[in-house]
Amino acid sequence: MSRFLLRRLLGAAVILMIISAVTFFLFFAVPRDPARFACGKICPPETLELVRHNMGIDEPVFLQYWHWLIGIFAGRDFTYGRCDAPCLGYSFVNQQPIFDAIVDRFPTTLSLTIGAAVVFLLFGIGMGMIAAARQGRPADKIASSASLIGASMQIYFVGVLATWVLVDQLQLFERPAYHELTADPVKWFSGLLIPWLVLSIIFTANYTRMTRSSMVEQLSEDYVRTARAKGMPSRTVFLRFAWRGAMGPIITIFGVDLGALLGGAIITEQTFVLHGIGELSIKAVVNQDLPMLLGVVLVAATAIVLFNIVVDAAYAFIDPRVRLS
Repeated sequence: MSRFLLRRLLGAAVILMIISAVTFFLFFAVPRDPARFACGKICPPETLELVRHNMGIDEPVFLQYWHWLIGIFAGRDFTYGRCDAPCLGYSFVNQQPIFDAIVDRFPTTLSLTIGAAVVFLLFGIGMGMIAAARQGRPADKIASSASLIGASMQIYFVGVLATWVLVDQLQLFERPAYHELTADPVKWFSGLLIPWLVLSIIFTANYTRMTRSSMVEQLSEDYVRTARAKGMPSRTVFLRFAWRGAMGPIITIFGVDLGALLGGAIITEQTFVLHGIGELSIKAVVNQDLPMLLGVVLVAATAIVLFNIVVDAAYAFIDPRVRLS
């Protein structure tokens, strides 16, 4: 198992290196000069060169990437001051260390992701299992219809509608906002409840359909029929045999979804004005803050790659054949 995980970690390191290199060259080798944007419309040549030097972009792009890569592991000195490892550079807009900005926004995104994941896993998998167990019956048709409707919903529409109905009209919930969990757990929960429910709508629909199709497929397998023929109770066959076989696709998609959400639930954060990584990436795009955007992309890529490793480990735990491959 340890050798299996070691191979996956080494592969992940190579993938992240390639992603960082490609992203860096795409951002910093573009024709537009970020120093001119930061300096303003009226900018003398000597001031422009000073701004380029302060930004660290007055060197060849390959050398810039090398310094940026070294800064991640050993830190780096800028005109603004010392940037300790892991150093992702300074923002072009407010000269704030990028890693500190991401760390400051990460609790909001983490809280939004974990809460929504709990909701859509419980409801999505639960509805999918009910639909598979009642295949062809009214419960199956209701669950399938509800998942189709949920998959067609848009977060920016449902979020505004839910806030208007549940907060402004009925006053059942507090207005969505992020509060620190350690300071006030009740406010943390109530402030994120609507964003959790809204974000989980589309995911619940997807997991309902996926769970149902996987369970229906497993229920038709020969080993499940054999278990039934031997007289095992339907509940044991359903939960012990069919459910375990159906876990593979669900674990795979969940790892990808969780990694992507930790990289920033952009639409949800914008809809509910939550200051997370997604909102940070939007501001970086609007302000053409290339170092900040590069840092967010790298964090999102790291989350996706790491959760894919977790998925591989889960596969290896479920199916021993994976460890031997």
